[in-house]
Amino acid sequence: MHQAQDPASVPAERRPRIRRRLRTPVEAQQWRRKVMAYALYGAAFILIVNALVGDSGYLATLSGKGEQDRATSELATLRMQNQALQEKVDRMKSDPAAVEEAAREKLNMIKPGETMVVVKDKAQPAKQ
Repeated sequence: MHQAQDPASVPAERRPRIRRRLRTPVEAQQWRRKVMAYALYGAAFILIVNALVGDSGYLATLSGKGEQDRATSELATLRMQNQALQEKVDRMKSDPAAVEEAAREKLNMIKPGETMVVVKDKAQPAKQ
């Protein structure tokens, strides 16, 4: 008589191998399709995330456009200031009255015979 033994007590070399059920060709094809679909979904997800937040993604483009608008407005302001300064330089080169005005204003110069009067504002009390 042959006694039934507990499979856990039998050494691994003597245990019969449990064979997995083989897939039919249709099941194998369906499994490959699922794996490919998941791989494509994963790749599409990675591409979408990169398109949104990558170095040249949508958010970077929005940030770049805002920075470009700020730089354009700053450039326009600087060009206007440059033009005003250029007009002042041209006026100083050609108009002696402008040179005299600048000397009086900046260097506190006076003509001979003139008297300089300095008017100071009355100091305002500190607000409490």
